[in-house]
Amino acid sequence: MMNENTQNKEETQNKGNMPTHLVYHVVDYGEGQKSKWDQIGAAWEHKDGEGMNIKLKLFPVNGELTIRRRKEKEENGAD
Repeated sequence: MMNENTQNKEETQNKGNMPTHLVYHVVDYGEGQKSKWDQIGAAWEHKDGEGMNIKLKLFPVNGELTIRRRKEKEENGAD
């Protein structure tokens, strides 16, 4: 569990910085069916490239997450 000081520190570190990655929950409907990708959070890569800070709006029941590098069109605010 995160205390208030830790949460405020993380928010200050990420405030104004665009995330480097986006976090998705992907539902696979099987062969021949299109999968559904729901963005459920974002991630910021550490400067040393050895880890990430991840913020989730939701957490899938099955616990499976997909993290993808943010594309240029997403950085410009378009989806």
